[in-house]
Amino acid sequence: MSSRTLILLRHGKSDWSTGDPDVRRPLADRGRRQAADSGRWLAAHVDHVDVALVSPAERTSTTWDLVSAELPTPPPVRMEERAYAATAGTLLDLVRNLPDDLGKVVLVGHNPGLEDLVETLTGRWVLMKTSGLAVVELRGSWSSAGRASAELRASGRPPPPGPKLLGG
Repeated sequence: MSSRTLILLRHGKSDWSTGDPDVRRPLADRGRRQAADSGRWLAAHVDHVDVALVSPAERTSTTWDLVSAELPTPPPVRMEERAYAATAGTLLDLVRNLPDDLGKVVLVGHNPGLEDLVETLTGRWVLMKTSGLAVVELRGSWSSAGRASAELRASGRPPPPGPKLLGG
């Protein structure tokens, strides 16, 4: 049975000083640096990504732009309205509806939905700081994703020590 890889990426640190509505809040300078660090980590540890699902919030799309600029071959991007401020249930529904010809998918979104999704899929809670990554391996099809159906392979935030690679 084949496996699939889901890479969850929380947006970079946002700038609250602008007074912009939540969906239009930009990244802070620190968030821009963190996002590029996450991109370099992905480039070093993930051989390719088939597609990126990105929340339409400015901070998530800018995070992905900075991350993907570090990848040798940036994947196609799909803006996913339902990922904005989504619950784990909504995010799980997005995952379950992915086509099985996709092997590696990045989902760029927000907390607490991302932390809750990692826990739902792996049975392990991990802290998803800004620009944090969680790499989970699902056994079987995307549609079979559910409670404790995946294994956590890495989690954390670059730079060093960056996401800790777990297991084999």
